[in-house]
Amino acid sequence: MKIEFGKVVSFHYTLFESGHESEELESSDKDQPMLYLHGQHGLLDALQEGLTGQEPGAELSIDVPAARAYGLRKDNSAHRVPLKHVVGVGKNTRLKPGQIVRLNTPDGERDATVVKAGKFNVDIDTNHPLAGKDLTFRVTIVDVRDASEEELAHGHAHGPGGHSHG
Repeated sequence: MKIEFGKVVSFHYTLFESGHESEELESSDKDQPMLYLHGQHGLLDALQEGLTGQEPGAELSIDVPAARAYGLRKDNSAHRVPLKHVVGVGKNTRLKPGQIVRLNTPDGERDATVVKAGKFNVDIDTNHPLAGKDLTFRVTIVDVRDASEEELAHGHAHGPGGHSHG
């Protein structure tokens, strides 16, 4: 069965910055493949395009330019914020440069990278950690199946045993 709109796809991947394939950035769990509903927004559009038409057993490399991955870096994304706006930070919490944290903002929680941590404030960068990087995904397709009516209605794939929106 080929990957097309409305199919549930399970796959393994390893992510690299393009040109640096010896330095793995991220990888799926070798025991549990990733699962997504093709044609929905659960996966980068450029990655979905590269997977379209593939079948189980296919092994491929998909290059995704920064602009189509996590965007280009924005220079105005550095901010100093009071520690009280960092989710889960207590009096004895030590933040470290490079650490990913969640911030409370007027628009809800948002991920940020710690640049420098002080006693009362933290300097953060709100660019996605992979912003500005061209990426290469090495992918192995494990399975392709028809989506259930429930998955189509919910707009995402459900794993083994179903899914609860409780």
